[in-house]
Amino acid sequence: MNTLLRWDPISRTQWNQFKDRDGLESRLATMLATREATGNGGKEALRVAQWSPLVDITEDEKEYLIKVELPDMKKEDVRLTVENDVVAISGERTFEKEEKGKKYHRVERAYGSFVRSFTLPEDADGSKVSADFKDGMLQVHLPKSQKAKPKTIEIKAG
Repeated sequence: MNTLLRWDPISRTQWNQFKDRDGLESRLATMLATREATGNGGKEALRVAQWSPLVDITEDEKEYLIKVELPDMKKEDVRLTVENDVVAISGERTFEKEEKGKKYHRVERAYGSFVRSFTLPEDADGSKVSADFKDGMLQVHLPKSQKAKPKTIEIKAG
């Protein structure tokens, strides 16, 4: 027996609104995270990040791992900070100089500055964060704190 499901167009609209809201929140968070001091009396100027590298975050029993795609970048062009339980990854990818006689038919890759920031999970140990960079991939290791790991306690017969 087949069950007839009623399609609700409002739910589709609501879904699109949620997707749009997530995108807006992401762009707003990036914009707010890219504040930098201008040196003019301690005031800050907002600058919008021009691109945002792709990130994967995984977890196992020992650590959290943040993998960040940074093609065509060197480790010297990337900055990693941990402050107030927030991991921030920032940097800048510059566009190659235009050469005389060279025509660009399409430029789809993004260039410029970026900032990605993530709140540390409660069980992560921010004092032991480490990172490595190889072949355009940054890997940030966030070890779990020892006190956060569950401990099995043996029950003795009395």
